[in-house]
Amino acid sequence: MKIFVAGLPYDLDDAELEEIFEKFGKIISAKVAIDRETGKSKGFGFVEMENREEALEAIDSLNDISLGKKPLVVKEAEERSSGPGGAPRRPQGNSGGGFNRDRNNFNDRNRKYNDRPKY
Repeated sequence: MKIFVAGLPYDLDDAELEEIFEKFGKIISAKVAIDRETGKSKGFGFVEMENREEALEAIDSLNDISLGKKPLVVKEAEERSSGPGGAPRRPQGNSGGGFNRDRNNFNDRNRKYNDRPKY
């Protein structure tokens, strides 16, 4: 079972994350998310445990405890809906398709102008 862990201290590494969870059962992997640009922790990570019951016990025991300044959020990880990185997000609201929409309107106006009889 894969577990999401947020609220991690920024100086915590993979080995320390694994150490926190290994007292509850066998760990398959423990990974702290690292920012690609800065190389520093993003303050969250994922732990994968072999046994579901042990994972649920770890979630129950570790959720809302403090390891640093803020309490941990420990819960079952949600499955990704897309592949790594995902698709770029479109802006919310009424702002989609600006360039092509404007170009199409421009072409429509020109078409009307060009369809007029020439004197």
